[in-house]
Amino acid sequence: MAEAVPHVPKTMSAMLLTGHGDVNKLVYRQNVVTPQPGPGQVLVQVTATAKNNTDRKAREGLYPTKGKEEVTSFAMGGSPTLTFPRIQGADIAGRVAAVGEGVEASRIGERGLLDFNIYADARRNINLTPDYYGHGADGGYADYVVVPADQFHHIPNPELQDAELASMGMCSYQTAYHMMTSANVSAGERVLVTGASGGVGSALIQLCRIVGAIPYAVSQPDKANALLELGAEAVIDRGDLSTFVERVLAETNGQPIDAVMDLVGGQMTDVFIDTMIVDMQGRSSYPRLSIAGASGGNLSEIMWTRIYLYQVQIFGVSHGTREEAEQLIEWIRSGALKPVLHAAFKLSDLHNAERYFVNRGSNYLGKIVIVPDAQWETHGAPFALTTA
Repeated sequence: MAEAVPHVPKTMSAMLLTGHGDVNKLVYRQNVVTPQPGPGQVLVQVTATAKNNTDRKAREGLYPTKGKEEVTSFAMGGSPTLTFPRIQGADIAGRVAAVGEGVEASRIGERGLLDFNIYADARRNINLTPDYYGHGADGGYADYVVVPADQFHHIPNPELQDAELASMGMCSYQTAYHMMTSANVSAGERVLVTGASGGVGSALIQLCRIVGAIPYAVSQPDKANALLELGAEAVIDRGDLSTFVERVLAETNGQPIDAVMDLVGGQMTDVFIDTMIVDMQGRSSYPRLSIAGASGGNLSEIMWTRIYLYQVQIFGVSHGTREEAEQLIEWIRSGALKPVLHAAFKLSDLHNAERYFVNRGSNYLGKIVIVPDAQWETHGAPFALTTA
Protein backbone atom coordinates (compact mmCIF):
# COMPACT_ATOMS: atom_id res chain seq x y z
CA MET A 1 0.00 0.00 0.00
CA ALA A 2 1.37 3.42 -0.98
CA GLU A 3 2.17 5.89 1.76
CA ALA A 4 1.82 9.64 1.71
CA VAL A 5 4.97 11.70 1.21
CA PRO A 6 5.45 15.29 2.32
CA HIS A 7 5.52 18.28 0.01
CA VAL A 8 8.74 18.37 -2.03
CA PRO A 9 10.89 21.37 -1.10
CA LYS A 10 12.75 23.45 -3.67
CA THR A 11 16.13 22.73 -2.08
CA MET A 12 17.57 19.73 -0.26
CA SER A 13 20.57 18.49 1.67
CA ALA A 14 23.19 16.47 -0.19
CA MET A 15 26.77 15.31 0.08
CA LEU A 16 28.71 16.53 -2.97
CA LEU A 17 31.84 14.83 -4.25
CA THR A 18 33.94 17.74 -5.52
CA GLY A 19 36.91 15.86 -6.99
CA HIS A 20 39.23 12.86 -6.68
CA GLY A 21 40.87 12.61 -3.27
CA ASP A 22 40.32 11.94 0.42
CA VAL A 23 37.10 12.41 2.40
CA ASN A 24 37.64 16.18 2.44
CA LYS A 25 36.42 16.09 -1.18
CA LEU A 26 32.98 15.21 0.19
CA VAL A 27 31.20 18.46 1.05
CA TYR A 28 27.82 18.59 2.82
CA ARG A 29 25.41 21.21 1.47
CA GLN A 30 21.89 22.05 2.64
CA ASN A 31 20.86 24.29 -0.27
CA VAL A 32 21.16 21.99 -3.29
CA VAL A 33 18.35 22.40 -5.83
CA THR A 34 15.94 19.48 -5.64
CA PRO A 35 15.89 17.62 -9.00
CA GLN A 36 12.67 17.25 -10.99
CA PRO A 37 11.57 14.03 -12.72
CA GLY A 38 11.46 14.01 -16.52
CA PRO A 39 9.50 11.70 -18.82
CA GLY A 40 9.59 8.11 -17.59
CA GLN A 41 11.25 9.09 -14.31
CA VAL A 42 10.29 9.26 -10.64
CA LEU A 43 11.52 11.54 -7.89
CA VAL A 44 12.44 9.41 -4.88
CA GLN A 45 12.58 10.71 -1.34
CA VAL A 46 15.63 8.84 -0.06
CA THR A 47 15.33 7.04 3.25
CA ALA A 48 18.54 4.95 3.15
CA THR A 49 21.44 4.27 0.77
CA ALA A 50 23.94 1.46 1.25
CA LYS A 51 27.65 2.25 1.33
CA ASN A 52 29.74 0.38 -1.25
CA ASN A 53 33.47 0.09 -1.75
CA THR A 54 33.02 1.44 -5.26
CA ASP A 55 32.10 4.82 -3.71
CA ARG A 56 35.52 5.06 -2.10
CA LYS A 57 37.39 3.72 -5.12
CA ALA A 58 35.63 6.14 -7.47
CA ARG A 59 36.37 9.02 -5.09
CA GLU A 60 40.04 8.09 -4.86
CA GLY A 61 40.32 7.36 -8.59
CA LEU A 62 41.30 3.73 -8.07
CA TYR A 63 39.98 2.22 -11.29
CA PRO A 64 43.08 2.12 -13.51
CA THR A 65 42.62 0.29 -16.81
CA LYS A 66 45.99 1.03 -18.44
CA GLY A 67 48.81 1.75 -15.98
CA LYS A 68 48.81 0.75 -12.33
CA GLU A 69 49.55 4.33 -11.26
CA GLU A 70 46.67 5.75 -13.31
CA VAL A 71 44.18 7.84 -11.32
CA THR A 72 40.80 7.55 -12.95
CA SER A 73 37.32 6.14 -12.69
CA PHE A 74 34.99 4.39 -15.08
CA ALA A 75 35.42 5.55 -18.67
CA MET A 76 34.43 2.33 -20.37
CA GLY A 77 32.29 4.04 -22.97
CA GLY A 78 35.01 6.47 -24.04
CA SER A 79 34.51 9.77 -22.20
CA PRO A 80 34.53 9.78 -18.38
CA THR A 81 31.03 10.02 -16.92
CA LEU A 82 32.10 10.93 -13.39
CA THR A 83 32.00 14.72 -13.39
CA PHE A 84 32.12 17.04 -10.39
CA PRO A 85 30.25 17.88 -8.31
CA ARG A 86 28.59 14.47 -8.11
CA ILE A 87 26.23 12.97 -5.52
CA GLN A 88 27.36 9.40 -4.84
CA GLY A 89 25.35 6.48 -3.47
CA ALA A 90 24.01 3.64 -5.63
CA ASP A 91 21.87 1.33 -3.48
CA ILE A 92 18.88 3.56 -2.84
CA ALA A 93 15.74 2.81 -0.86
CA GLY A 94 12.97 5.34 -0.47
CA ARG A 95 9.52 6.44 -1.54
CA VAL A 96 8.22 7.93 -4.76
CA ALA A 97 7.57 11.63 -4.08
CA ALA A 98 6.66 12.76 -7.62
CA VAL A 99 6.38 11.31 -11.11
CA GLY A 100 7.34 12.52 -14.55
CA GLU A 101 5.36 12.41 -17.76
CA GLY A 102 4.15 8.94 -18.68
CA VAL A 103 4.36 7.54 -15.14
CA GLU A 104 1.18 6.66 -13.25
CA ALA A 105 0.47 9.06 -10.37
CA SER A 106 -0.64 6.05 -8.34
CA ARG A 107 3.05 5.26 -7.82
CA ILE A 108 3.44 8.26 -5.50
CA GLY A 109 4.11 6.92 -2.02
CA GLU A 110 5.44 3.53 -3.15
CA ARG A 111 8.40 2.22 -1.17
CA GLY A 112 11.06 0.73 -3.41
CA LEU A 113 14.64 -0.24 -4.21
CA LEU A 114 16.69 1.00 -7.17
CA ASP A 115 18.32 -1.12 -9.85
CA PHE A 116 21.46 1.02 -9.77
CA ASN A 117 22.64 0.46 -13.35
CA ILE A 118 22.74 3.08 -16.07
CA TYR A 119 22.10 0.77 -18.99
CA ALA A 120 23.85 1.76 -22.21
CA ASP A 121 20.94 0.81 -24.46
CA ALA A 122 17.89 -1.43 -24.64
CA ARG A 123 19.90 -4.67 -24.48
CA ARG A 124 18.78 -6.66 -21.46
CA ASN A 125 21.39 -9.42 -21.42
CA ILE A 126 24.69 -7.56 -21.64
CA ASN A 127 26.14 -4.34 -20.22
CA LEU A 128 29.58 -3.74 -21.68
CA THR A 129 29.87 -0.08 -20.66
CA PRO A 130 28.94 -0.35 -16.99
CA ASP A 131 27.89 2.81 -15.24
CA TYR A 132 25.60 3.52 -12.35
CA TYR A 133 23.68 6.05 -10.28
CA GLY A 134 26.11 7.76 -7.96
CA HIS A 135 28.76 7.80 -10.67
CA GLY A 136 27.45 8.68 -14.15
CA ALA A 137 24.40 10.38 -12.64
CA ASP A 138 23.55 11.65 -9.16
CA GLY A 139 22.78 9.04 -6.53
CA GLY A 140 21.29 8.67 -3.09
CA TYR A 141 23.53 10.64 -0.73
CA ALA A 142 20.83 13.33 -0.68
CA ASP A 143 17.25 13.92 0.39
CA TYR A 144 15.94 13.27 -3.14
CA VAL A 145 17.08 11.62 -6.36
CA VAL A 146 15.62 11.20 -9.86
CA VAL A 147 15.74 7.70 -11.37
CA PRO A 148 14.00 5.72 -14.16
CA ALA A 149 10.53 4.62 -13.08
CA ASP A 150 11.04 1.08 -14.42
CA GLN A 151 14.23 0.64 -12.38
CA PHE A 152 12.69 1.67 -9.06
CA HIS A 153 11.10 -1.57 -7.92
CA HIS A 154 8.20 -1.63 -5.48
CA ILE A 155 9.07 -3.58 -2.29
CA PRO A 156 6.06 -3.49 0.03
CA ASN A 157 7.38 -6.09 2.54
CA PRO A 158 6.41 -4.59 5.93
CA GLU A 159 8.87 -6.79 7.81
CA LEU A 160 11.81 -5.09 6.05
CA GLN A 161 12.89 -1.72 7.43
CA ASP A 162 14.13 0.80 4.85
CA ALA A 163 17.73 0.55 6.09
CA GLU A 164 17.54 -3.23 5.75
CA LEU A 165 16.14 -2.91 2.25
CA ALA A 166 18.96 -0.59 1.20
CA SER A 167 21.48 -3.14 2.49
CA MET A 168 20.14 -5.56 -0.13
CA GLY A 169 20.88 -3.19 -2.98
CA MET A 170 21.86 -4.27 -6.47
CA CYS A 171 25.46 -3.05 -6.34
CA SER A 172 26.35 -6.01 -4.11
CA TYR A 173 23.61 -8.52 -4.87
CA GLN A 174 23.56 -8.13 -8.65
CA THR A 175 27.35 -8.25 -8.80
CA ALA A 176 27.27 -11.45 -6.74
CA TYR A 177 24.57 -13.03 -8.88
CA HIS A 178 26.32 -12.09 -12.13
CA MET A 179 29.52 -13.69 -10.82
CA MET A 180 27.55 -16.89 -10.44
CA THR A 181 25.62 -16.76 -13.70
CA SER A 182 28.79 -15.92 -15.65
CA ALA A 183 30.45 -19.03 -14.23
CA ASN A 184 27.26 -21.07 -14.65
CA VAL A 185 27.23 -22.12 -11.01
CA SER A 186 24.70 -24.90 -10.55
CA ALA A 187 23.15 -27.04 -7.82
CA GLY A 188 25.53 -29.32 -5.95
CA GLU A 189 28.69 -27.47 -6.94
CA ARG A 190 31.28 -26.43 -4.36
CA VAL A 191 31.88 -22.67 -4.48
CA LEU A 192 34.70 -20.84 -2.72
CA VAL A 193 33.55 -17.36 -1.64
CA THR A 194 36.35 -14.93 -0.83
CA GLY A 195 35.83 -11.71 1.13
CA ALA A 196 32.81 -13.48 2.57
CA SER A 197 32.00 -10.99 5.33
CA GLY A 198 31.43 -8.04 2.97
CA GLY A 199 28.35 -7.05 1.02
CA VAL A 200 29.07 -9.09 -2.12
CA GLY A 201 30.46 -12.03 -0.15
CA SER A 202 27.45 -12.31 2.16
CA ALA A 203 25.17 -12.03 -0.88
CA LEU A 204 27.08 -14.84 -2.60
CA ILE A 205 26.57 -17.16 0.36
CA GLN A 206 22.81 -16.63 0.28
CA LEU A 207 22.57 -16.87 -3.51
CA CYS A 208 24.55 -20.12 -3.59
CA ARG A 209 22.05 -21.67 -1.22
CA ILE A 210 19.11 -20.41 -3.28
CA VAL A 211 20.41 -22.16 -6.43
CA GLY A 212 21.51 -25.25 -4.49
CA ALA A 213 25.28 -24.70 -4.61
CA ILE A 214 27.50 -25.25 -1.55
CA PRO A 215 29.37 -22.10 -0.41
CA TYR A 216 32.69 -22.30 1.43
CA ALA A 217 33.53 -18.93 2.96
CA VAL A 218 37.00 -17.41 3.28
CA SER A 219 36.98 -15.08 6.27
CA GLN A 220 38.32 -14.46 9.76
CA PRO A 221 37.53 -17.08 12.41
CA ASP A 222 35.68 -14.59 14.63
CA LYS A 223 33.08 -14.18 11.87
CA ALA A 224 32.56 -17.91 11.42
CA ASN A 225 29.38 -18.28 13.48
CA ALA A 226 27.60 -15.45 11.65
CA LEU A 227 28.66 -16.79 8.24
CA LEU A 228 27.62 -20.33 9.11
CA GLU A 229 24.23 -19.01 10.20
CA LEU A 230 23.97 -17.14 6.91
CA GLY A 231 24.48 -20.39 4.99
CA ALA A 232 28.21 -21.09 4.63
CA GLU A 233 29.07 -24.79 4.67
CA ALA A 234 32.38 -23.99 6.36
CA VAL A 235 34.56 -20.97 7.08
CA ILE A 236 38.25 -21.11 6.13
CA ASP A 237 40.74 -18.65 7.56
CA ARG A 238 43.11 -17.17 4.98
CA GLY A 239 45.96 -17.84 7.42
CA ASP A 240 49.16 -19.42 6.15
CA LEU A 241 48.99 -19.52 2.34
CA SER A 242 51.20 -22.59 2.22
CA THR A 243 48.46 -24.63 3.94
CA PHE A 244 45.41 -22.90 2.47
CA VAL A 245 44.60 -25.52 -0.18
CA GLU A 246 45.06 -28.33 2.35
CA ARG A 247 42.66 -26.61 4.76
CA VAL A 248 40.05 -26.08 2.05
CA LEU A 249 40.24 -29.74 1.00
CA ALA A 250 39.82 -30.77 4.62
CA GLU A 251 36.43 -29.05 4.58
CA THR A 252 35.37 -30.51 1.19
CA ASN A 253 36.37 -34.06 2.09
CA GLY A 254 39.14 -33.93 -0.47
CA GLN A 255 36.92 -32.81 -3.35
CA PRO A 256 38.12 -29.91 -5.56
CA ILE A 257 36.33 -26.57 -5.54
CA ASP A 258 34.20 -26.23 -8.68
CA ALA A 259 34.12 -22.42 -8.91
CA VAL A 260 35.82 -19.54 -7.10
CA MET A 261 34.07 -16.22 -6.55
CA ASP A 262 37.08 -13.92 -6.08
CA LEU A 263 36.77 -10.47 -4.52
CA VAL A 264 40.37 -10.36 -3.29
CA GLY A 265 42.84 -10.70 -6.17
CA GLY A 266 46.52 -10.07 -5.47
CA GLN A 267 48.65 -13.05 -4.45
CA MET A 268 45.57 -14.99 -3.31
CA THR A 269 44.13 -15.55 -6.80
CA ASP A 270 46.80 -18.10 -7.75
CA VAL A 271 46.17 -19.98 -4.50
CA PHE A 272 42.41 -19.93 -5.12
CA ILE A 273 43.04 -21.54 -8.53
CA ASP A 274 44.99 -24.30 -6.75
CA THR A 275 41.82 -25.32 -4.90
CA MET A 276 40.17 -26.12 -8.23
CA ILE A 277 42.96 -27.94 -10.09
CA VAL A 278 44.23 -30.15 -7.28
CA ASP A 279 42.31 -33.16 -8.65
CA MET A 280 41.31 -32.80 -12.29
CA GLN A 281 40.29 -36.47 -12.57
CA GLY A 282 37.73 -35.90 -9.87
CA ARG A 283 36.12 -33.00 -11.72
CA SER A 284 32.94 -33.10 -13.79
CA SER A 285 33.14 -29.53 -15.11
CA TYR A 286 35.72 -26.89 -16.03
CA PRO A 287 37.35 -24.96 -13.18
CA ARG A 288 35.85 -21.46 -13.15
CA LEU A 289 37.05 -18.20 -11.60
CA SER A 290 34.79 -15.14 -11.43
CA ILE A 291 36.53 -12.00 -10.23
CA ALA A 292 34.80 -8.77 -9.27
CA GLY A 293 37.24 -7.11 -6.90
CA ALA A 294 40.87 -6.64 -5.97
CA SER A 295 40.87 -5.79 -2.26
CA GLY A 296 44.06 -7.83 -1.83
CA GLY A 297 45.94 -6.13 -4.66
CA ASN A 298 45.41 -5.15 -8.29
CA LEU A 299 48.23 -7.31 -9.67
CA SER A 300 48.42 -11.12 -9.57
CA GLU A 301 51.20 -13.36 -10.83
CA ILE A 302 49.72 -16.40 -12.57
CA MET A 303 51.38 -18.88 -14.92
CA TRP A 304 49.32 -18.97 -18.09
CA THR A 305 50.32 -22.59 -18.65
CA ARG A 306 48.35 -23.41 -15.52
CA ILE A 307 45.34 -21.62 -16.98
CA TYR A 308 45.25 -23.20 -20.41
CA LEU A 309 46.55 -26.67 -19.55
CA TYR A 310 44.04 -27.02 -16.72
CA GLN A 311 41.39 -25.23 -18.86
CA VAL A 312 40.55 -22.70 -16.16
CA GLN A 313 37.78 -20.36 -17.30
CA ILE A 314 38.10 -16.78 -16.02
CA PHE A 315 35.23 -14.29 -15.92
CA GLY A 316 35.66 -10.60 -15.19
CA VAL A 317 32.43 -9.28 -13.69
CA SER A 318 31.15 -5.73 -13.39
CA HIS A 319 27.42 -5.17 -12.93
CA GLY A 320 24.90 -7.48 -14.60
CA THR A 321 21.67 -7.69 -16.58
CA ARG A 322 18.15 -6.40 -16.15
CA GLU A 323 16.84 -9.95 -15.89
CA GLU A 324 19.23 -10.66 -13.03
CA ALA A 325 18.10 -7.52 -11.22
CA GLU A 326 14.45 -8.48 -11.68
CA GLN A 327 15.10 -12.00 -10.37
CA LEU A 328 16.81 -10.56 -7.29
CA ILE A 329 13.85 -8.26 -6.67
CA GLU A 330 11.54 -11.28 -6.76
CA TRP A 331 13.72 -13.10 -4.22
CA ILE A 332 13.68 -10.01 -1.98
CA ARG A 333 9.90 -9.74 -2.23
CA SER A 334 9.47 -13.44 -1.43
CA GLY A 335 11.80 -13.28 1.57
CA ALA A 336 14.30 -15.74 0.06
CA LEU A 337 17.06 -13.14 0.52
CA LYS A 338 17.73 -11.68 3.93
CA PRO A 339 19.35 -8.35 4.84
CA VAL A 340 22.82 -8.34 6.40
CA LEU A 341 22.93 -4.86 7.92
CA HIS A 342 25.84 -3.82 10.11
CA ALA A 343 25.03 -0.21 11.01
CA ALA A 344 23.61 3.13 9.88
CA PHE A 345 25.25 6.58 9.73
CA LYS A 346 23.77 10.04 9.20
CA LEU A 347 24.42 11.57 5.79
CA SER A 348 26.09 14.58 7.43
CA ASP A 349 28.44 12.12 9.16
CA LEU A 350 29.56 10.49 5.91
CA HIS A 351 33.21 11.35 6.55
CA ASN A 352 33.20 9.17 9.67
CA ALA A 353 31.26 6.47 7.84
CA GLU A 354 33.93 6.39 5.13
CA ARG A 355 36.71 6.09 7.72
CA TYR A 356 34.83 3.39 9.59
CA PHE A 357 34.28 1.47 6.35
CA VAL A 358 38.00 1.49 5.52
CA ASN A 359 39.13 0.62 9.05
CA ARG A 360 36.29 -1.74 9.95
CA GLY A 361 37.17 -4.24 12.61
CA SER A 362 36.62 -7.91 13.18
CA ASN A 363 32.97 -7.43 14.16
CA TYR A 364 32.06 -6.05 10.74
CA LEU A 365 29.66 -8.15 8.69
CA GLY A 366 27.42 -7.07 5.82
CA LYS A 367 26.62 -3.47 4.93
CA ILE A 368 26.47 -0.02 6.42
CA VAL A 369 23.83 2.40 5.19
CA ILE A 370 23.70 6.19 4.98
CA VAL A 371 20.47 7.88 6.08
CA PRO A 372 19.53 11.51 5.32
CA ASP A 373 19.51 13.59 8.49
CA ALA A 374 15.82 14.41 8.04
CA GLN A 375 15.05 10.66 8.02
CA TRP A 376 17.44 9.67 10.80
CA GLU A 377 15.08 9.18 13.75
CA THR A 378 12.77 6.89 11.78
CA HIS A 379 15.12 5.02 9.47
CA GLY A 380 18.63 5.38 10.89
CA ALA A 381 18.66 5.65 14.69
CA PRO A 382 17.42 2.06 15.30
CA PHE A 383 20.52 0.79 13.48
CA ALA A 384 23.15 3.24 14.77
CA LEU A 385 26.42 1.90 16.12
CA THR A 386 26.31 1.36 19.86
CA THR A 387 30.03 2.16 19.98
CA ALA A 388 31.98 4.11 17.39
